[in-house]
Amino acid sequence: MKIMDTDLNTVHVFKTDIRKMDTGCAMYHKLNDHKDIQQWSIDHDDIDCVLRVVSETLQPEAIITLISDFGHKCQELV
Repeated sequence: MKIMDTDLNTVHVFKTDIRKMDTGCAMYHKLNDHKDIQQWSIDHDDIDCVLRVVSETLQPEAIITLISDFGHKCQELV
């Protein structure tokens, strides 16, 4: 994961039901290879399995759709 200076307005935070993610699974590759996602992480130790996505262009609704398309629940935390 690359370290970068991050504009906090580009950090999107979500509650998910993603308990674990294998580096070989399709969702992992979709998040890693997405041209509009600069950085992402999932806190599997948090009860809410918090997903953080850094993107200057994606809106929360697009990220929710992306995660939902893989059969997971995803809700923006505000």
